[in-house]
Amino acid sequence: MDQRESGILLPVSALPGPYGVGTLGAPALNFIDFLARAGQSNWQILPLVPPGGGNSPYMSPSSFAGNPLLLDLEELAAEGLLTREELEGAKYPNPDRVDYPWLYGTRFPLLRRAWERGKARYAGALAGFLKAEESWLPDFVLFLALRDRLGGAELKDWPEELRLRRPAALEAVREQLAEETGFYAFLQLIFFRQWKKIKDYANQKGVSIIGDLPIYVSPDSAEVWAQPQLFQLDGNLAPAAVAGVPPDAFSAAGQHWGNPLYDWDCHRADGFAWWKRRGAQMARLYDKVRIDHFRAFHTYWSIPADAQDARAGHWEPGPGMALLEALEEVPGLSLIAEDLGDLDAGARNFIAQSGLPGMKILIYAFDPVGESAYLPHNCPPNSICYTGTHDTPTFVQWLFGEASPAERDYAFDYLRLREDEGFGWGAVCGAWGSPSRLAVAPLQDLLGLGADARMNAPGTMGAQNWSWRVRAEALNPDVAGRLLRMTRTYRRTRR
Repeated sequence: MDQRESGILLPVSALPGPYGVGTLGAPALNFIDFLARAGQSNWQILPLVPPGGGNSPYMSPSSFAGNPLLLDLEELAAEGLLTREELEGAKYPNPDRVDYPWLYGTRFPLLRRAWERGKARYAGALAGFLKAEESWLPDFVLFLALRDRLGGAELKDWPEELRLRRPAALEAVREQLAEETGFYAFLQLIFFRQWKKIKDYANQKGVSIIGDLPIYVSPDSAEVWAQPQLFQLDGNLAPAAVAGVPPDAFSAAGQHWGNPLYDWDCHRADGFAWWKRRGAQMARLYDKVRIDHFRAFHTYWSIPADAQDARAGHWEPGPGMALLEALEEVPGLSLIAEDLGDLDAGARNFIAQSGLPGMKILIYAFDPVGESAYLPHNCPPNSICYTGTHDTPTFVQWLFGEASPAERDYAFDYLRLREDEGFGWGAVCGAWGSPSRLAVAPLQDLLGLGADARMNAPGTMGAQNWSWRVRAEALNPDVAGRLLRMTRTYRRTRR
């Protein structure tokens, strides 16, 4: 990032469109056009992997797969794999939320029809695709097919011969489930073809894609099943300890995420080969990649598997600079450090020594008596200034619902907030005017939306998390023109 740039954070799932969730078709292309008209050079998204528990993309059954819920149904219809009547039946009346139970109940039966019509046509392409992605795809599709056969049971509840991958049992189910594994491989082939079109279009329009690499995997994932040696597991593939963060100002009990922890000795022994493959996948999909919970490279919070909350955990040393150096060997991989949270001096020094740009979050800046590193004038050039993230309240929600009166008064004074100009626009001005080479705003902040538009509240489960969507009419020429003027004012348009 050798010049000042800006961008918008919006998950693909939150794009507008008639099919109940954002898709890799016209909604994505139209949003890229909106960004280009508005002078934006970056589109930041959330992980493209299939969502897991709680519909979270940070608890996925795969670190490599794409989310088939995002497939463009219109393209499948154009290929003759779906009918117009079937597309009508796939439409959902509420444009504001993703209804995940409805989506799972209706989308996969529809995609199976596309597979039935297309499997002969795609046979050769699928064979080549499975060969090209042999390091992860055959295990992933077999994992999904087995999970279906077992009624959706989590890995820990599978029969032992399948959970522990007894060769005779695996050979038998591979043959029995060939049709199912073919279906799931077909979905992945279509996903990556469609995503390539989206990324190529964005790059042609001068828009870079910022992706997101979750630090951990789900305990109910193809990686834990197929490569258990990479994780701290017991003999039955259950986590010996799990991930989270300790108590801090935001949670007296800390956060108990439940992800299995890595066996870093195993990763070091083969030169971090799995991480390099993961990095190569990220470099192929994105122009820049945010590493979630980057501080775990330095030290990570280890919670006993039977603990009720995170308070029972302790710090353990992470892989250190060796993992970062391994990732930096991956061609085309440009990294951003998610360096938020309660950092001790050692973690702060490690992040500084990494040389990666870190994150500065505007809503954390307004201590009315102290000097915050997140205040725009304190942001170093090698950083990204955000108005907020997918895990924070929206700026308007924070301003009128969570900030103390003193914090709110300071934010009003610092940002010169005015109701007639829009409080969200004031936040964007603050980030765009910072010294940070890159400034990013969630679309909710640009639009001045409140609590109903929050993407995720960490440590909670519920229908609101990961479900917000924007309406198409919000992405109008007035908004684009105003953002373009602001971006030019702060010299963040690409030359």
